[in-house]
Amino acid sequence: MSETVEIKNSALTKAHVRWPIITEEDKKAVLTVLDRGVFSGPFAPEVQALEKEFSSYVGSKYCLATNSGTSALHIGLAALGIGPGDEVIVPAFTFVATAMAVLHQNAIPIFVDIEPVSFGMDPKQLEAAITPLTRAIIPVHMHGTPCNLEEILKIAKRYKIPVLEDACQAHGAIYQDKKVGSIGTLAAFSLQSSKNLSCGEGGLLVSGDENLILRANRVRMFGEDIKPHDALQYRIDRPLDADRAYDSVTVGWMYRTTEMSAALARSQLKNLDYWNENARKNAAYLSKTLSKLPGVEVPKVPDDRISVFHKYRVCLDATKMGIDVLSKTVRDVMVSALRKEGVDAVLWQTQPVPGQTVFKEKIGFGKGCPWELGLPVNYDLMQYPETIKLLDRSLCLFSHTFPIACQPMEICQAYAEIFANIWNSIDRILPKQ
Repeated sequence: MSETVEIKNSALTKAHVRWPIITEEDKKAVLTVLDRGVFSGPFAPEVQALEKEFSSYVGSKYCLATNSGTSALHIGLAALGIGPGDEVIVPAFTFVATAMAVLHQNAIPIFVDIEPVSFGMDPKQLEAAITPLTRAIIPVHMHGTPCNLEEILKIAKRYKIPVLEDACQAHGAIYQDKKVGSIGTLAAFSLQSSKNLSCGEGGLLVSGDENLILRANRVRMFGEDIKPHDALQYRIDRPLDADRAYDSVTVGWMYRTTEMSAALARSQLKNLDYWNENARKNAAYLSKTLSKLPGVEVPKVPDDRISVFHKYRVCLDATKMGIDVLSKTVRDVMVSALRKEGVDAVLWQTQPVPGQTVFKEKIGFGKGCPWELGLPVNYDLMQYPETIKLLDRSLCLFSHTFPIACQPMEICQAYAEIFANIWNSIDRILPKQ
């Protein structure tokens, strides 16, 4: 690359906008908590307000705030009565938390491959994976694009299996005029720092079923049977002194979030739609530009869906350039070359989740648990060809620290130019065969 490009890209690196963006309003919201002096509790005001505001935003009746998206998934499964030896179907392409939450209930994750459009669970593979032990399905809205919920829900209804949406990357995404999270039996969201809605660490579980929310709330708080009317005894001047029964009726964890996290999430929620729209504008520009390059496949969003582009994943096919080189090699060379030019390019996952050691070796809780409790399970990665193909030949533009949602258009324009320059000369920088 020329010296001129290197100078330009030095400026490009400095021009990236870091996430999350903390405003004066955000700081004021957290300081209000400090001034109030209430920091925790099941009826703390910021937590309750966040639950009310987010359930309204999603279009679901009830919401529970948790300390992570993983714990939101876990209490959702617990509320559904998932237990030892039960099977829960999850996609092979997701973050490990989707399957880890299944293990937390001593249940067995059953992985299915993805379809190549939205990178979501393939409904055809889903139906083939259902057994008499299947107790729940967790479709994932990958990278902020809703998966094929209509077909998944049809199958789930036919077999009378509840659906827990993993919407941890998809706050505000829309499927057939409904926000994700309001469509399945329950849904889990993450508020971790990289998400479009962020408070550092946190999660949210939503549902229209009051009974499920009450059951999830027990698991969220030591197994205690906390009821909505218990809030009537709450005194903000004595927030730590509620008259609780201290009677755990089931196994529970301590999954509540804090007042400062809830206050920050509430403040950030006000700007969520703005950042989601900026992500869509940036993605639209990149897709329009990069799609003109032979062998470059940009993210596809079906007409009945609206993505929030938590990640922007590009697939590469060098054979369209007359180049016969391993997909992984092309991918790695592109990532390296892009980074040298100041482009924030990452892989984010390099293998199907069932290839991770905890599943591959079935470590679990030791002594064969939970797999010894159910039917024999095979996690051979050859069962997930679409997931392997996707990961071997794709990369993500932008990262958790510098996501697409908060970047100015000038950054995307620079990315498109640099990407095109590198791709058009890929044959010269690939290793010689």
